[in-house]
Amino acid sequence: MNDHTTGASPESHGDREVIARLLPTPADWDLPLEQQLRHKDLLMRHIDHDQTAPTRSARRLLRPAVLAPATALALACAVTAGIALSRGDAAPAGTASHRAATDMQPAAALLDRISAATETHADLTVRDDQFVYTREKTRGADLTSGKAVLGPLVDREQWIAQEPGPLRKQGLIRQDGETMPINADLGDTNGTPAGISRPTYRWLGSLPTDPDKLLAYLYTKTPHADGRERDQAVFEQIGSMLGGVMPPRTAAALYRAAAKIPGVTPAPGARDAIGRKGLGIARDDTRYGIRTEWVFDAKSFAFLGSRSYLTKDASYGKAGTLLSSSAELEHAVVDEAGRQPTDAERSRTGRRS
Repeated sequence: MNDHTTGASPESHGDREVIARLLPTPADWDLPLEQQLRHKDLLMRHIDHDQTAPTRSARRLLRPAVLAPATALALACAVTAGIALSRGDAAPAGTASHRAATDMQPAAALLDRISAATETHADLTVRDDQFVYTREKTRGADLTSGKAVLGPLVDREQWIAQEPGPLRKQGLIRQDGETMPINADLGDTNGTPAGISRPTYRWLGSLPTDPDKLLAYLYTKTPHADGRERDQAVFEQIGSMLGGVMPPRTAAALYRAAAKIPGVTPAPGARDAIGRKGLGIARDDTRYGIRTEWVFDAKSFAFLGSRSYLTKDASYGKAGTLLSSSAELEHAVVDEAGRQPTDAERSRTGRRS
């Protein structure tokens, strides 16, 4: 899509470039070239339309918060990519922005309880030649019409390779009965190594377990976008790692690190995509009026899923409009991509809903 045909300002042109860089390319799903370009063009058209609103440099399009590469790619194909842009100044790691304010204390206490419960879980041995399996239900709003149109609940399975890489072939995803490969972004000509954009079990185990050090690391490593508010970006980066299979000490440290992000609050009455009510942790994007919530089981403190919705009226929906939700159902470590876990593999992770 040529920028000179849209009439966008230089500032909006920069926003669109940022979004184009962040958007996972539909090529990762091996779609025909014409369909790849159509999906991306539809998204860019919607972004261009939003430039006409003087207070919005770009519309935030939501996805379920479980940001494993396969989830991000799936929602890119549905043109519900998870991009959050705002106009706040970046906050460097180690500054006062990391310190919890008084209104964060209830969230910190809850996250500490969740963290303590997580630390009691047994660690796993995950080989580099294995795959982390996830089964979930998700739904998202399609914004291409200019209005949020909530799609149906979708069953999704994914198998994420644990090789440190760099990898071009990163696993498989199965949705609506169709199985497709997960490939590296076209820009990663040599493949993507294990890291913040492709978190493997071994890489997650290498992260600092001191919450302050981990938070400083995340503020440094979370991908930057021009004008993107860092606190929200880091909150969502942590959300992308929740669920799935991860070392217990890493999960515990992530929860305690999240408690230190300004603006994190409890979310009473939070529910996942299949209606399971649990303990909620949330952060509001006050500029765009969107709340992102994490949902935890009230007894076991297991991560159940997430949701995002409007907290104030917008051009594409009323306050309360659901934009995305997910429900984590099953996790395991398997030897082969495309194969569902055996009972023995399920029992090793101890997680099935």
